[in-house]
Amino acid sequence: MGQPVDLGFGISLIDLYDLQTAQRTGAYVFHEEEVTIIETSASPSIPHLLKGLEAISIDLHDVKNIIVTHIHLDHAGGAGMLLQHCPNARVFVHPKGMRHLADPSRLIAGAKAVYGQSFDALFDPIVPIPEDRLIVKEDGETLQIGKNRTLTFLHTPGHANHHFSIYDQTSNGIFTGDTAGVFYPQLLSYGVELYLPSTSPNQFDPEAMRTSIERFMTLRPDRIYFGHFGMSTHTQVVWNQLHYWLPLFVQIGYDVVNEQMNLSFTEKTEAVSNRLFDHIQTFLRKQQVPDDADVYKILQLDLQVCAMGLVDYIEKQKR
Repeated sequence: MGQPVDLGFGISLIDLYDLQTAQRTGAYVFHEEEVTIIETSASPSIPHLLKGLEAISIDLHDVKNIIVTHIHLDHAGGAGMLLQHCPNARVFVHPKGMRHLADPSRLIAGAKAVYGQSFDALFDPIVPIPEDRLIVKEDGETLQIGKNRTLTFLHTPGHANHHFSIYDQTSNGIFTGDTAGVFYPQLLSYGVELYLPSTSPNQFDPEAMRTSIERFMTLRPDRIYFGHFGMSTHTQVVWNQLHYWLPLFVQIGYDVVNEQMNLSFTEKTEAVSNRLFDHIQTFLRKQQVPDDADVYKILQLDLQVCAMGLVDYIEKQKR
């Protein structure tokens, strides 16, 4: 297991090894009197989170706040299990996500529909959270942690309707979950930065995503803390890439669906995924990234899920 990374401003990043893969999902830990954790990943990641907290000398009794940007299982699936280890903690969630953490049956059914027989290995168990330990945060509401730190919650749909992001004034940074896309730090060793939108089903909305990204930009942050994975200080590069890739993703989705209307949903998804992959591989080849780079394993999985969300969105629009 990699050691937690000190990001400065009293924040550490713990690698949670989602899908047993390094630099896939991470938890952000605030070293305040009221220890606060943003993101938990899925339940199989909780042992990594506990080891990471031990490595930075965090007593689990001191954990007071657990925040999940949204309730997709790779961000919040482990919250119930983590809570069992943190007797003094509460879980903060978007208003539209609260009931699903208290009763995760619909979350489980939705994930099984996407991941099929892989569900147990990826996500099991999903532990319900008692309602008296769940706290909802409305748009613009704040949370004071410690004497000098305030977190502000921003409702930021686009990836999901039950998504908020967290602005930290102390670091002038935003924890964007999946709304500002996915960062692939595996490519940094090639001198390449890649930020792609996350268009997974079934609440992807490109207009809402654009609006949320514009909202991030108006805050002029110095740092973006991604759910997948890590921190970027090159905020203008992030915005530029999202403005390039998001409309391209949507256009590819429409092109495939319009060209191949008689295909099944699964066949359309595969066709969209393949076309997205070809575009991104062409981009990376121009940056001298070899075709056997490890990042392609993650990209293929991400693009399959992105393609599902694109086809789902487009077919809803057509209906």
